[in-house]
Amino acid sequence: MESNRYDKGIDVLQRMVSEETLNATVKKMEKFSPDMAKLIVEFPYGSLYSRPGLDLKQRSLLTIGAMIASGAAAQLDFHIQGALNAGLTPNEIVEAVMHCVSYAGFPKTLDAMFVVMKVFDERGITYEEA
Repeated sequence: MESNRYDKGIDVLQRMVSEETLNATVKKMEKFSPDMAKLIVEFPYGSLYSRPGLDLKQRSLLTIGAMIASGAAAQLDFHIQGALNAGLTPNEIVEAVMHCVSYAGFPKTLDAMFVVMKVFDERGITYEEA
């Protein structure tokens, strides 16, 4: 079963992030801690993201909100990349981040918005408020 969860997780990740991003996270972690690399693929992506009931866009929105609320801005760029690749629009991402300000507070939300700005800049995405 574990191998199946790992394969499912890799499949989900390959749909959400570039090969370069995948290598910069999973492959890099494999060199340091193969067990941790296996966990970060199997659990969130092989067990949760691959479940029926929500699509990758919905799961990406939930992940962004949870990461902002928990103050996990260091991992947010990976998930913003994945959200864009899952089909979320730049406006949807910005709105999701803005929505968190009432629940997570200004400091965490501003940190997140700066991550969004960085990812958009790296990808050449021009954001214009609707």
